[in-house]
This record gives sequence, structure tokens and C-alpha cells, in this order.
Amino acid sequence: MGCRRFRVCLVLVLCVVLLVGLVSGIGVNWGTQLTHPLPSSTVVKMLKENGIQKVKLFDADPDILNALKKSGIQVMVGIPNDMLYTLANSMQAAEKWVSKNVSAFVSSAGVDIRYVAVGNEPFLSTYNGSFETTTLPALQNIQAALVKASLGNQVKVTVPLNADVYQSAQVPSDGDFRQDIHDLMVQIVKFLSQNNAPFTVNIYPFISLYADPNFPVDYAFFNGFQSPINDNGRIYDNVFDANHDTLVWALQKNGFGNMPIIVGEVGWPTDGDRNANLQYAQRFNQGFMSRYMAGKGTPMRPGPMDAYLFSLIDEDGKSIQPGNFERHWGLFYYDGQPKYQLNIGSRTNGLVGATGVAYLAKKWCILKPSANLNDDQVAPSVSFACQNADCTSLGYQTSCGSLDARGNISYAFNSYYQVNDQIDSACKFPGLSVVTDKDPSTGDCKFKIMIQTDSAWMHGNGRIWHLRMVLLAFLFFTLL
Repeated sequence: MGCRRFRVCLVLVLCVVLLVGLVSGIGVNWGTQLTHPLPSSTVVKMLKENGIQKVKLFDADPDILNALKKSGIQVMVGIPNDMLYTLANSMQAAEKWVSKNVSAFVSSAGVDIRYVAVGNEPFLSTYNGSFETTTLPALQNIQAALVKASLGNQVKVTVPLNADVYQSAQVPSDGDFRQDIHDLMVQIVKFLSQNNAPFTVNIYPFISLYADPNFPVDYAFFNGFQSPINDNGRIYDNVFDANHDTLVWALQKNGFGNMPIIVGEVGWPTDGDRNANLQYAQRFNQGFMSRYMAGKGTPMRPGPMDAYLFSLIDEDGKSIQPGNFERHWGLFYYDGQPKYQLNIGSRTNGLVGATGVAYLAKKWCILKPSANLNDDQVAPSVSFACQNADCTSLGYQTSCGSLDARGNISYAFNSYYQVNDQIDSACKFPGLSVVTDKDPSTGDCKFKIMIQTDSAWMHGNGRIWHLRMVLLAFLFFTLL
């Protein structure tokens, strides 16, 4: 009896250990579209100090991969969409890419590359089918190149897809792949399955709220929506679960019910829209992480899941075509400082920020107190500054939404000034601007001071770019 009890206890302990192992180690997306990126070594230190064990990249930047050497962090490297055509049409190009960006770092550098992400959301409706003929061939060629490099078992291919590749009339069990790409999706899923590779999907409850003013706010979070959806006995009180399980049903209906799923991106932005704020982001991400750490999945996949938070750091160089919120997905600000308290499992006292960050001087470019708001140069000056810097914190119910007209102009001028490394000529808006050493920040609206970087953008291309912008500005204002 004693031995039996011991064995039962041992089995229970091992199960707990395995469960904890499965649900530990949240991943993050590390985007690099910043005008002034932190050093890669600083970011890797942040990852390790926060206990983040997996990172998803959007390319294969050698500086980043070198920084990840022997870090113990698992890596998903990415292939941008603009490379799909070449890789789809040339096996030699695929082999060269794998050799340069995977083999070289796995073998000699000790980088733990687990996945190659072929493309990034290539079937978005907004792309109008641009990548539909190249994604699968590129995927096949990269897989063949990995096999040829003897990495086929160690490194798996996948395609991060937006949740718009599947749809449902009402409930998750209605789910199937989008009609216009249905056959293509089945081919891709079949190929992934044949190579023991996962399906990667990006799920954004925020977008549901952003796109539909009538969308119930509480359904976007994990706090128990009061009017849940009943899908044949499966209860859905949040849109993440419903979205995820719509995919599960789509896979199941097409013969791939057991395919592993990676949630490649999930998160909430903190600015640039009335629903993008610190409170909602903390509420969503903590709600997601609490479930993740508990090993709680969805009604159709109740076990632990594999996921990557989106994203690590704000990216002030991202396109804002989808919305101003695009530059504010980070758990950390541009300087590596945490935005809010978040328990991701490794530390109970919140996120650990970057250390040793060097800032430019404490000075700001603002509208002259004596400037006339009716000056003909005001509108084009603000337009120029915002087009060439970042004004996405200005707007209705954003972090700087309460600024008056003078405050808005000052914010635009300062953004341009900081992006251009506080060069004197970047605060020369005709008769309108002045440099001050008094912080104009107010309340939640922070007038940033840019960090010092050693990037090529700052020391070479950035200087040339700035001189071009100054020349354009001169011509712009002269011709008015």
C-alpha cells in the first residue's frame, strides 16, 4: 500500500512539473521598426531578467541573432513578405537564406532557433491577393532547404496568419476557412501537418472593438461577459476563445483537428485610440497571462497553449495605415521602461525595465509663447512635423488628447526635434519654435526625450535623411 501511494504521489508530482513546464515561458514579439532602437544586448538582458523564454522576430537581423547567442531563449526567425517571390521561385535562394540565417547561427553561434516564419499575415484582405501564389511555394522551398541542411527535425516552418483567414456565421462551430482562399489554406495546412509543423495565428480582440463601435467592451476581456455565447454546450464569455476555437473548427472540418496551434500575436495597445490605453492594456494582458499561467486553454482546446505577446517595445517607425495605435503595442516604452504592472509568471513584482539607457539632453522644442496661432505657417509646420515624426498620441481620448491648440503644436514640434536627435536645425520652424529646458509634459501626456543610440540611422543615414527633410521643409515653406 505504501509503495502504491508513493508511486501515485510521484506520478502526481511529475504531472504537476510537466504542466508547469508546459505553461511557463511566455513568448514575445520583438519588432524593430524604431527610429532609435535599444542595443540588442540590452533587449536580450531585458528578456532574460523578465523570464521570457521565447522570442518571435520579423526578420533575421544578424545583430539580434548574435545577441541571442547562448541566451537560452528560443527563437522564431521571420521572412518578410517582400522576399516570398524570390524564395518561391528559386530553390537556390531558399538554400542560401537558410544557410545564412539559420544554419550559421544554430551550428556555430548557439542560437536556439526553433521556427522559421515564412511571411507575415500574407493573406490579409488588404493585400488583395498579392502573396497568394508565392506563400506556399516559398514555404515548401524553405522546408526543403532546412531538410537539406539537416535541420528538418530541429527547426520547423510555419506561416503566421491573421485571424481573417477563417470566418464564422455566428458561433465557433460554424467556422471554416475564408471562401476565396479555402483550397489554398487546406494545401498549406496539409503541408504543415506532413512536416509536423504548427499553425500560427494572430488574434486581436482589440481590433474587434476598434472596428465595431457596437462591439460589447467586456466581451474583449477575460472578466466574465454577462451574455456569453452558447455553442452546443460550450460557453464563450470572451472573443479570444471564440476566435481561437473558430480556427479549431476550421481545422477539424478539413481533417486536421489535432494540428498544434501557436498564438503568434496577442496583446493590446496603450495609445492612439480611445480604447487603446494603459488600463485596458493591463486588464487584457493580465487577464490573458493569468489564464496562460494556469494552463487554461479554450473550450475546444482546454490545455496549455503556446503564445507570444505582442509586443515587447513600442515602434515609432511602424506604418499607421491600420490606425494610430500601431505604434503603441509594447509592454515597454521606446526606452525599455515598463508601462504598467504585469505578472508574466517569472516575477511577482512586475516587469523589469532596461538598465543603462542613455538619454539626450533634457530639452524640448515647443511653440514660442509669442507665436500667433493664426500664422499661415502653423498648419504646414505641424503637418510636416507629424509626417516625419510621431504624433499618434494626439487625438480624441488619447494620452495627449486634453492638450489645447498650443500644446498640440508643441508636441508635434518636439516629436520631430527628438526623432532628429535634438539637432538645432530640427527646431527651426519659421518664426514659431523655440528650445526650452522646462518639461512641457502634463498629466498623462509625456513629451519624450529621445534615447542615445549607436544605430546607423543616427550616425549615417539619419543625418542625411534629416538634411533632406530640412531642404524639403525650406522648399515647402518657400513655395507657400
